[in-house]
Amino acid sequence: NIFFSFQGRKLSEESTDESEEEDTEEEPKLKYERLTNGVTEILQKDAASCMTVHDKFLALGTHFGKVYLLDIQGNVTQKFEISPVKINQISLDESGDHVGICSEDGKSLTFLCCTYLCSVFYCPLQMLTNRNWLNRWKTSVLHEGEGNITNVKWRANLIAWANNVGVKIYDISSKQRITNVLQDNTNLRPDMYPCSLCWKDNTTLIIGWGSSVKICVVKERDPTEMRDLPSRYVEIVSAFETEFFISGLAPLADQLVTLYYVKENSEQMEEEFRTRPRLDIIQPLPEGCEEISSDALTVRNFQENQCRDYRLEHSEGEPLFYIISPKDIVVAKERDQDDHIDWLLEKKKYEEALMAAEISFKNIKRHDKIGMAYINHLVERGDYDAAARKCQKVLGKNMDLWENEVYRFKTIGQLKAISQYLPRGDLRLRPAIYEMILHEFLKTDYEGFATLIREWPGELYNNMAIVQAVNEHLKKDPTNSMLLTTLAELYTYDQRYDRALEIYLKLRHKDVYQLIHKHNLFSAIKDKIVLLMDFDKEKAVDMLLDNDDKISVSSYLHKLFKRDHHKGQKYHERQISLYAEYDRPNLLPFLRESMHCPLEKALEICQQRHFVEETVFLLSRMGNCRRALQMIMEELADVDKAIEFAKEQDDRELWDDLISYSIDKPPFITGLLNNIGTHVDPILLIHRIKEGMEIPNLRDSLVKILQDYNLQV
Repeated sequence: NIFFSFQGRKLSEESTDESEEEDTEEEPKLKYERLTNGVTEILQKDAASCMTVHDKFLALGTHFGKVYLLDIQGNVTQKFEISPVKINQISLDESGDHVGICSEDGKSLTFLCCTYLCSVFYCPLQMLTNRNWLNRWKTSVLHEGEGNITNVKWRANLIAWANNVGVKIYDISSKQRITNVLQDNTNLRPDMYPCSLCWKDNTTLIIGWGSSVKICVVKERDPTEMRDLPSRYVEIVSAFETEFFISGLAPLADQLVTLYYVKENSEQMEEEFRTRPRLDIIQPLPEGCEEISSDALTVRNFQENQCRDYRLEHSEGEPLFYIISPKDIVVAKERDQDDHIDWLLEKKKYEEALMAAEISFKNIKRHDKIGMAYINHLVERGDYDAAARKCQKVLGKNMDLWENEVYRFKTIGQLKAISQYLPRGDLRLRPAIYEMILHEFLKTDYEGFATLIREWPGELYNNMAIVQAVNEHLKKDPTNSMLLTTLAELYTYDQRYDRALEIYLKLRHKDVYQLIHKHNLFSAIKDKIVLLMDFDKEKAVDMLLDNDDKISVSSYLHKLFKRDHHKGQKYHERQISLYAEYDRPNLLPFLRESMHCPLEKALEICQQRHFVEETVFLLSRMGNCRRALQMIMEELADVDKAIEFAKEQDDRELWDDLISYSIDKPPFITGLLNNIGTHVDPILLIHRIKEGMEIPNLRDSLVKILQDYNLQV
């Protein structure tokens, strides 16, 4: 994809004002800016012909033979009048203290040391060596006789130069020329399509000439193969053709930055015209290359420029690339993480931008508001839930931003969307914020309101205010189970457990048992045991039995038994001992009414505790009536009970036993005389009374016998 790119935007001819953006799905690899300040003023009156780059400064040569030293921002620090003709090339040593300059006349080499002109030399291609005893530079001729030298590049012990025939490499250490790389396209004029040379490292030379690229590596020759050959040789590791003419080359890690001069055919006029130069990043391959990115640059006066008018220089330290044209100098640099985020935001890829900012937060210098831009974008798109969800990550611990967002969501009627993402831990908003949301739910969504009450800690809001609001709604809908359940939960938060328990029991809510256990409400359920039994008798009994130290066991089992003799029958055996221990008055009624208690166990308990009446009942129920009657007479000495027992059993033998036991006890005889008449012939008793025995109230007893007899007749 070709796009016009200065940080992804087209650069106008006259300024860096932004214009319409060419849409592309691929992110640019480089960003651009014009070198302005002093450069702008220079190029208004003169034209750039060449430039060289040092880490500390720039050296710019012009068509009018001047050399300017510039700082990195393009401000002029020094100016030198070198030649009346165009400066062709400038060279610096590593320290930047010495500058070599050659001009268009092809003869003069000017050598600058610091800030003054040192000397002038005339040479076809000469090398400066150590000074002699007269303090003059020695010169050595490296090459001549093949036309003009158009480019020279020196790296470590290797010098490469280009002339009309090809490219030569000279080894200073052995003082030998080690290769000659011929020009591929001899039809191109070397002065119009000059050769571009660039050292990638101390042994790798990149050659660009016409549309051809060669990558050459200088290697050490095997000593056994050396004979009369140089100790080093050159291997071309990659060679390929490009679509356009090459104006400059520079390395970028294992890739290559190429500056192209582009001509295209006009469909209307059937002639070629010059278009914007291209700066491409390519990946060299052994027999070709792969295009990584391509930017078309709108430099000033590009319509008037030739291939020879463009230069590409680079900084060895920071990856900076300078595109030099007669009326413009543009700096290209690799895009950083901030630029990457800019591009993502431009493409509305907010999620990716936010992720990139989080990963590289230490390296980015701007973009502290990406998250807010993303939230705004989601809100504008109507994706309120996603916007609210992003608030957690974006707003973080900034409570002011949180409150602003809550009010914004309220304004657009989306409080429900943000409610589930509000801070609810150590960091909290003002209670009024949470209450506002709860009131909103209470108006429109009882289920959502109940969910928030369950999920939000009770400390987030004024509990009593919400309780009051719920009660107001219950006045309109008093049987609403969801509202009642929520009210019970609010009472629980407020530690008014009795109110909560009352609601749960009313609703027969499953959480009633959990509430009792959790908050130890056993004292509050003493009068509610029957309600608990009605709701779930198994759970109720299990709970009460498991907590018999907190509530009287007998009381709830007794109420259960009184309600239904068959409910809880598996507990009847335990009830015997509980009645005996805690509630003896109800033991005998229980024994009379229960059909499920084990009689032997009951008899054992009653005999151990000397419960005579209960023992008498159990003996009679088990069929041992004579032993039961004996206990009444001996243990209780209660003739009325004995007579009552004999009446209940309606057994003649029991009456005989009763008469035999009572015959020597006048008070017992009186009782028998008063009650026996309707069950046994009184004469049997009278005959057995000893002569002379004083019997209390004998006359009255005899009268009653006669009256009973008459009634029977």
